[in-house]
Amino acid sequence: MSSAVVRPFRREDTEPVVALWRAAGLVVPWNDPYRDIERKLTVQPELFLVAEDASAPAGRATGVVGAAMVGYDGHRGWVNYLAVDESRRGEGLGVAIMAEAERLLVERGCPKLNLQVRSTNEGVIDWYRSLGYETDHVVSLGKRLIPDGVGGNDGIGAGRHGVGDAAQQPGTIAQI
Repeated sequence: MSSAVVRPFRREDTEPVVALWRAAGLVVPWNDPYRDIERKLTVQPELFLVAEDASAPAGRATGVVGAAMVGYDGHRGWVNYLAVDESRRGEGLGVAIMAEAERLLVERGCPKLNLQVRSTNEGVIDWYRSLGYETDHVVSLGKRLIPDGVGGNDGIGAGRHGVGDAAQQPGTIAQI
């Protein structure tokens, strides 16, 4: 990995991380990234990872070039919102973020890591396969419990979400 370090998220990373997710096409109308960040900061915040350009000035969040939300529920680990700055893809940043995610999960006793990728995103599926991930023959179901749209009732970041390009980009994973 060239001149970047993987570290836990800090609040001043919020805008650069949201901008990264938008550029990667991960922001969709039903997931407000600001609300997702606030929610993550209440549950295992140390598992919210960013890759920071080591040449950026110390203490400046402007050097964020990658990010991922990692979690462990006691049964399985999960990775959501993995994104790497398009100009830095191919440098090993995604591999470094996933390696740190796996290390942190193993440290917690996690036996298996799951993630979701849209079935049409062949480039990312192939990338995960190159890291040793295999297709699980399961159907992923979901049910929205708290809406993120305008008027959502969780009181976090109302009206701040933006609708990004929902199309997947190589090197990204969508939160579904």
